[in-house]
Amino acid sequence: MTNKEILKKQIIYRSMHRGTKEMDLLLGNFVKKYIDELNVAELKDLTKLLFIEDEVIYKWYFEKNSDRLIPKTKVTIMLKNFKL
Repeated sequence: MTNKEILKKQIIYRSMHRGTKEMDLLLGNFVKKYIDELNVAELKDLTKLLFIEDEVIYKWYFEKNSDRLIPKTKVTIMLKNFKL
């Protein structure tokens, strides 16, 4: 198993076991849809995003406010535009 495959498995697990159902659904479905399209750098950006608290991501995504804790990357832009 390559490092990229291990990273993808970690991301899939972390995205679906967040602690809040809303974030499990949002991030889990986002990851399922896009994980195979992301390169290693984007996977690392996604990993960093998954370590941000659910409440911060929730407010950033659903309340449409810009939070300085959420870095502006290709992955976060994709997530912001993602609809369930």
